Amino acid sequence: MRWTMVVSPRSEMADPIGQGVKASILDLGIDRVEDVRVSYVYLVEGNFSAADAERICREVLADPVTEEYRCNDAAAPPKGWHAVHVFPKPGVMDPVALTTLKAISDMGLKASEAKTGKRYLIKGRLAQSDLDAIADEILHNEAIEEVHFHGELPEAGHPPKYRFERIEVPILDASNPELEKISERGQLSLNLAEMKTIQAHYKKMGRNPTDVELETLAQTWSEHCVHKTLRGLINCDGKKIDNLLKSTVMRATKELNKPWCVSVFKDNAGIIRFDETYDVCFKVETHNHPSAIEPYGGAATGTGGVIRDPLGTGMGAKPILCTDIFCFGPPDLPHADVPPGALHPKRVFRGVVAGVRDYGNRMGIPTANGAIYFDERYIGNPLVYCGNLGLIPHDKAHKEPKKGDLVVVVGGRTGRDGIHGATFSSVELHEESEVMSSGAVQIGNPITEKKMVDTLLQARDRGLYHCITDCGAGGLSSAVGEMGEELGAEVDLEKVPLKYEGLSYTEIWISEAQERMVLAVPSEKEREILALFAAEDVEATTIGRFTGTGRLVLRYEGNEVADMDMEFLHDGLPRLERKAVWQPQKFMEPKIRKKKNYGGDLKKILSAWNVCSKEWVIRQYDHEVQGASVLKPLVGVMNDGPGDACIIRPVLGSNRGVIVSCGMNPKYSDIDPYHMAASAIDEAVRQVIAVGGSLGQTAILDNFCWGNTNKPDRVGGLVRAAQACYDVAVAYGTPFISGKDSLNNEFRVGDKTTAIPGTLLISAVAVMPDVTKAVSMDAKEPGNLIYVVGLTKNELGASHYFELYRSIGNDVPKVDAHLGKRVFDGLARATGRRLVRSCHDCSEGGIAVAAAEMAFAGGRGMKLSLSPVPRTDDVMRDDQILFSESNSRFIVEVKPKDKEKFEKTLGDIPFAQIGEVTKGDIFEAVGLGKKPVIREKIADLKESWQAPLRW
Repeated sequence: MRWTMVVSPRSEMADPIGQGVKASILDLGIDRVEDVRVSYVYLVEGNFSAADAERICREVLADPVTEEYRCNDAAAPPKGWHAVHVFPKPGVMDPVALTTLKAISDMGLKASEAKTGKRYLIKGRLAQSDLDAIADEILHNEAIEEVHFHGELPEAGHPPKYRFERIEVPILDASNPELEKISERGQLSLNLAEMKTIQAHYKKMGRNPTDVELETLAQTWSEHCVHKTLRGLINCDGKKIDNLLKSTVMRATKELNKPWCVSVFKDNAGIIRFDETYDVCFKVETHNHPSAIEPYGGAATGTGGVIRDPLGTGMGAKPILCTDIFCFGPPDLPHADVPPGALHPKRVFRGVVAGVRDYGNRMGIPTANGAIYFDERYIGNPLVYCGNLGLIPHDKAHKEPKKGDLVVVVGGRTGRDGIHGATFSSVELHEESEVMSSGAVQIGNPITEKKMVDTLLQARDRGLYHCITDCGAGGLSSAVGEMGEELGAEVDLEKVPLKYEGLSYTEIWISEAQERMVLAVPSEKEREILALFAAEDVEATTIGRFTGTGRLVLRYEGNEVADMDMEFLHDGLPRLERKAVWQPQKFMEPKIRKKKNYGGDLKKILSAWNVCSKEWVIRQYDHEVQGASVLKPLVGVMNDGPGDACIIRPVLGSNRGVIVSCGMNPKYSDIDPYHMAASAIDEAVRQVIAVGGSLGQTAILDNFCWGNTNKPDRVGGLVRAAQACYDVAVAYGTPFISGKDSLNNEFRVGDKTTAIPGTLLISAVAVMPDVTKAVSMDAKEPGNLIYVVGLTKNELGASHYFELYRSIGNDVPKVDAHLGKRVFDGLARATGRRLVRSCHDCSEGGIAVAAAEMAFAGGRGMKLSLSPVPRTDDVMRDDQILFSESNSRFIVEVKPKDKEKFEKTLGDIPFAQIGEVTKGDIFEAVGLGKKPVIREKIADLKESWQAPLRW
């Protein structure tokens, strides 16, 4: 029998979710909506009584304090109300339904199927066209959900059973156009040279490849998995670059040769030494294309996936910290300006934040670091970076599968969600991507992953497996294929646990369904490890064996469907050749008149999307869970000031800590990607310094997100950015330990293509010997002295100040790495000697913004003088001093009694005392003409900063 159970907020209580939907409808310009009420609908197939159904609602589904329920409620909506139901499409992961079935089973009742959705009751005089617009723009996502109007519910149904049929793909005699068509039709993202290489290989074998063999090659050879552009050949100005990644990023690490680098560029995450017992590992991934199609699921599974990277590093690390960085289109974009096939930036923003929030919070992992950047070029192709830090014992940092080990898959079941995720992420988006690639979107279940993580750590400590890896991009094809690269493997695909019937052997093999890991288990440990997972209610299944034959053999119900040479799979990819061209752009310099008062400009910059408070986002994340947080993302007297970096204590009871920070400014790419990349490294590192860290044990990660690398100008910018990575990393002594690139981030509508700005995220991880020396950015005490440390230059190119005047300019901030290192080392000595009361790095908006943020975060006034600021000779205007975004600079608060020690500790680096913290509530800056050029109440400055995202 099918039961319909509806759970709603009590009629006498407010419905905050409904009110949020109503506000979004008003944003659409539909103003005839009086009220919205939201209910949760559970469709359950079960052979139990009405009394049992009532008990399920009462004891499992509804909160008796705030909610009410109805069973088999098929009543039509009240007069004047419209009912809209939204449910997952068939085959889409429904975590709430799985939890519901488990809860019903725990009650001793039997249910065979469940489906969950939402009922939106909308009151108002609305036409069907209004309801269509509301459903399309707000209530559902076409990629994963179906909508039903007028109280209709989805039909019950079961997917058809799969009937085995071995399929071969006819490529042996295919012409070049036919090969390209096969790749396009199968969403393989293989170019002609790659298809011809595969064709030649199978001609030698005398047969056509099976569909699963061709799919395995496509996943393994995808840009997402193998990074073939960065590792390929690039012709740049007549010079051949052989492996851009190896000759820049990896070369820097090799030359620095830091003894505390434990494992770099060869595992799922990079590992550095932490203390006598533990190491820490760090990885940052991108989940851009899935998040563009389905923001909530894409971002949630980006977080879930990157959590599994440290878990799959060495023998497995405990996840202890999440970091997330997003790039969106402007939230106030008119709906009419959203291109076909794209979602509105505000919807993407809300969905991404919710996905990261729900996954991290439910996993019990703090999200304590991040950033958000806005630009119109991200409208069709948002960027979602997700990172995770893990703690791992020294003796668990390395792994190796052995001949005869069993292939064991643990965690979630396999479904159609995530089909072609790796290849989908390797091509540009277009207006039909939502429809054509909807199967590439994964839907996550953090509770499943939480149980899996905890059980895997038990298995690790009991020595029950030899090797572990994440089942991520490419699914089992990549996980088993990579783990068995040196050995070979045999897998029986029908043994893989499925979410539902109907999957073909190929779908089973390449699905990127979430929450799965693959283990290499000694046969003598099989019974023990399976019993451990069963005891913790985590599914674990033996599906094959690592053989030692050097071949990948797949079977389905005894039928051989693949027999592949591991050497060809991993080394047969033809080298990709790209052409790189770099032509510097020349922009008009703005003509800005000098002003007597820059207070208005300061407030405008503080309210800019890229500067304003992100408190609305941060408050949704739990940054306290696990009890290790030392310095949190918001600081100050009201805990709402913008911290520079986060600090945690991975080992409770120890004062040894880890700092995590990030640096990024894509706008600088418009002028020169080299200086953009250099500035990103400088920003990430100076945030480490700002909170009390040092360069002594600081490592960095690179995440390149770039446009279509078939276009020489895109590759030219990439080459310049990579060269900057080498130059600055070597100069600062900060090795790269891991990274990830995401290319082809462009959105095409018809003949028009919009590329994202060249975007490089640099994440920094630093070991801090004593977290009691941590420094926050909020001003502390009236009478304390304010210093500028570092040199201010005439560098307003691509600044927020120039953006006020709709200009870019040309003088982009440049890194003087020799000076920067001296500044960083000098300030680190001062914080290490406890001579600094507060410190804030100068970044977006320059000195004026940094000092104002310190003032209102601490609830203190501040009086500054611009005349003493160390600067180059061409800096002759107040606005240049106030708003230049030159690198390697800090605003520092020092007690008067420590003045002499502080200045002596800094030595001969550029610095100057420029003012003091005051008792009042005024932020004042006196210009070169000895008159105030800014005089504002700190409350007004703070309001400008907080208002834009006070949603």
